[in-house]
Amino acid sequence: MALPGSRLIRLTRKAVVRGDAPTASELFAALPVPTLLVDPEAIVADANAAAEMLLNASRTAIIGKPLEAHLNFPGQTSVIEKARQEIQVSAFDITISNDRGLKIPADIVFSPVPDRPGWHILSIHAGAAAHPMGHRREQGSGARAAMGAAAMLAHEIKNPLSGISGAAQLLERKVDTEARGMTRLIRTEVERIAGLIDRMESFTDPRPLDLSPENIYPTLDHARQLAVHGFAQDITVRTEYDPSLPMAQVHQGALTQVIINLLKNASEAVSGVEHPIISLTTAYRHGVSLAARDGQERTALPIEICVIDNGLGPPPEIVDHLFEPFVSSKHSGGGLGLALVDKLVRDMGGIIQFSREGDPERTVFRLLLQRAGKEIE
Repeated sequence: MALPGSRLIRLTRKAVVRGDAPTASELFAALPVPTLLVDPEAIVADANAAAEMLLNASRTAIIGKPLEAHLNFPGQTSVIEKARQEIQVSAFDITISNDRGLKIPADIVFSPVPDRPGWHILSIHAGAAAHPMGHRREQGSGARAAMGAAAMLAHEIKNPLSGISGAAQLLERKVDTEARGMTRLIRTEVERIAGLIDRMESFTDPRPLDLSPENIYPTLDHARQLAVHGFAQDITVRTEYDPSLPMAQVHQGALTQVIINLLKNASEAVSGVEHPIISLTTAYRHGVSLAARDGQERTALPIEICVIDNGLGPPPEIVDHLFEPFVSSKHSGGGLGLALVDKLVRDMGGIIQFSREGDPERTVFRLLLQRAGKEIE
């Protein structure tokens, strides 16, 4: 059974005091994520049990050999070179392979080892485990089927709704005062359904976005103003901006809608929290990239925008499906908000991540977008 974060920390501190805490080597071996220790010459110095399973080789067969003898991925040379510059390098949505038949989609992270120049930890988040890090650019068959169903419903339902609303309006003029409440209820529900259909149409729009270099700060400030004067007027909305951030390659309207949706989602998530706080932050992240559609080049995604809230977060059972259509933890939610956010971010060539971070934990939705004029890193 999983332990709550605070309780796990208390138990760990007690173990350290008693002197029976796990050693670093024991922790490394027990990590559930395939992990390799790589020396300054790109030679594998250690591998944990998860890496043995992934590579289908024993630890003794893995260590002492060049990294490229065990796995290969697009842009491997440039990733290793950047890692040697003591930069944490992340590559999303790549395919790793080797001569023993391994070929799987994965996200990888090269992290420098503190106080050990040239040494790095390579963690491999393969298959479904990669989804919390960076939501996949390509949609699965379930999402495509949902998009098709949404497009069909939008086409088949919206026109009859206008007739229903018009008929209710005519009836309202002819019935008594008591019955008018029922006709108004019909019109209200028709408007609600029409609004949902509008969102479905946005979600299924296949047209590519016209991206251009944009200063993201006017867009962020506009979205923040809408929030603090509307749905988040009783919530503290903080900003923490990197003033040196370069222009981003985005669609201004799409980015505005994404930020507003995330701020609204955050405002609903902190409902009931004693001191609700939403933070809007930006940063420049070196070494973050996403595989291009042809699988040969990587697109750098250094522009980071985070929407952070101190709510309780979504239920664990839906975390892996947050960005799928019609998935929602809210009784009144249609489950299209985050799906639309994901679509718009992907249409801008970026990715969106969800995580629970910090102590106490906070919900973080992280956008990673392209820098204008510098697509490949």
